[in-house]
Amino acid sequence: MEELLSRLENLKEAIKLGEKKKKIMELTAESAKPDLWNDPEHAKSVMQELSDLKDEVKEIEDLSETLEILKEVPDESAMIKAEKTLSRLEFISFLTGPYDSKNAIVSIHSGQGGTEAMDWASMLFRMYLRFCERRGWKTETLDYSAGEEAGIKSVTFKVLGHYAYGYLKGEAGTHRLVRQSPFNADKLRQTSFALVEVMPELSDIDLKDIVIKDEDLDWQFIRSGGHGGQNVNKVSTAVRLTHIPTGIVVTAQTERFQEQNRKIALGLLRGKLWLRQQEIEKGVRKEIKGDYRPASWGNQIRSYVLHPYKMVKDLRTGVETGNTESVLDGEIDEFIDAELRAQK
Repeated sequence: MEELLSRLENLKEAIKLGEKKKKIMELTAESAKPDLWNDPEHAKSVMQELSDLKDEVKEIEDLSETLEILKEVPDESAMIKAEKTLSRLEFISFLTGPYDSKNAIVSIHSGQGGTEAMDWASMLFRMYLRFCERRGWKTETLDYSAGEEAGIKSVTFKVLGHYAYGYLKGEAGTHRLVRQSPFNADKLRQTSFALVEVMPELSDIDLKDIVIKDEDLDWQFIRSGGHGGQNVNKVSTAVRLTHIPTGIVVTAQTERFQEQNRKIALGLLRGKLWLRQQEIEKGVRKEIKGDYRPASWGNQIRSYVLHPYKMVKDLRTGVETGNTESVLDGEIDEFIDAELRAQK
């Protein structure tokens, strides 16, 4: 019991519980402003952050009360449950980056290999959707480019959940698949690659050091090639946005109305510019042009082998498992946990 109480106090200090309570007071005051909903997007962001912080603080305070009760009236089963809750909350202390608590924007791009690679990209897309579903996070597809025969060329989706970016940021990089090809009559062994990008959902308020000028934006409006009904395909609702100074290009085409896709494209551009700045500050590349990629194709982080044996191995942490079916069904917590702990 003394150990659990000590761990709880360390947790409160690590996650800066006092600062979180102060932030709740500030957000509560802001939520009471009569003009808050003049900007619906900002208002939703404020209310979501306030709700998430309240839930997090309440869970810690409830655990503190539970441990105090157990100190006086021991209960082994309740103690085990409390320890599990504490362990889960302790993991939050690894997520201390400035944007770790934000929603995440994830993009998956098929690599070289034609249909095989596009099918692999769709498998990864399903894997992440299942992972988010297991955590109770909502997802919204922002841009979708289907493959000619099967799979997807690329997809971008938003993950709405507290600490979504913090949990998913380590998934950025190249994912390699080895299997017998289902698209080849001889079922030859095939290696495919897909690139995953992860960035936080950012607003203008977050990007104080990055200014996006109207004159630096080249907007193009085109007919959508994705799903959405006849209206989407007949009217130029899809948006292609180019940031002229950097050459970064983003697209959005899943919404029925052009204005909605414009907002999505601008949000994607914010994230791309932020990623670009991070890489420049790390000195990874001196000059970044064109359709920006934060991870090169050679930056392989995980290998998924389905033939001649079954194994998924993370090349950064060494974590591996032979249960490939579960991994591809979204059970990737072990890999994410190990990577986040390795970064601390």
